[in-house]
Amino acid sequence: MRPSGRLPNQMRAVSLEPGVSKYAEGSCMARFGDTHVLCTATVEEKVPPFLRNTGRGWITAEYGMLPRSTGERTEREASKGKQSGRTQEIQRLIGRSLRAVTDLAALGERQVRIDCDVIQADGGTRTAAITGAFVALSVAFKGLVKAHSIRAIPLASSVAAISCGITAEGPVLDLDYAEDVKAHADANFVMTADGKLVEVQGTAEAAPFSRDEFTRLLDLAQEGIAELVLLQNRALAL
Repeated sequence: MRPSGRLPNQMRAVSLEPGVSKYAEGSCMARFGDTHVLCTATVEEKVPPFLRNTGRGWITAEYGMLPRSTGERTEREASKGKQSGRTQEIQRLIGRSLRAVTDLAALGERQVRIDCDVIQADGGTRTAAITGAFVALSVAFKGLVKAHSIRAIPLASSVAAISCGITAEGPVLDLDYAEDVKAHADANFVMTADGKLVEVQGTAEAAPFSRDEFTRLLDLAQEGIAELVLLQNRALAL
C-alpha cells in the first residue's frame, strides 16, 4: 500500500483551472494533490535578438518556488543574487516542452513568456508546471486568434508531464513527496497527446533499475498522460 493509499497506477487528485489571473494573457492553476503551481503566459510583440527578422516566434519559461511552498522557509533566489542549477534546469525543461508542440513560424515574431510559481510543493512541481503551462499557453494563443494577430492556434498537439518511480511497493505513478524521498528510482516523462516522447529524465537513487522496470514506468506514464490530456481538454473547453 502506498503512503497515500493510492493504487500503483492512480494519480493524485488533479485539477487545472484556467483564467485565474486577471492580467495575464493566459493562466492556469495546476493542482496535483497538495502541489499547487500558478502558471501564467505573457505575450510580447518582440523576440530575442537571435530571432529578429526570421519571422519565427519563441517561448521561454521562468520557474520559482515561494518561500513557504515547503515545510520550512526557503530563501528567495533573488535574495541570493543567482538562480540555482535546479531552477535553471526546470525552466529550460518547461520551455523545451512547450516549443516541441508549437509552430514557431505560425506564431510570428512574438514571444510568449511562461511563469510557473510554486505556491505549495508536495512532489512533482516540474510536471505540474509543464501540464498547467500548456493550458496557460493555449489560452494565450486563443486570445491572439480572437484579436486576429494569428490565423489559427499554432499547436501541433498538447503536451503534459508526469512522474513515475520505483518504490518498495514497486513501480508507481505520480510520486508525492513522501514517496519521492524514499524512491529507489524516479523518472519524469514529458509526452504529447498521441504518446510521443518529448523528454525523459530518469535516475536510480539506489540500485540500477532494469529495462523491464523502465518499460513499466513508461507504461504508467502513458496512462497518466492520457488522463492529463483529457483534463487539459476539459479545462480549455470552459
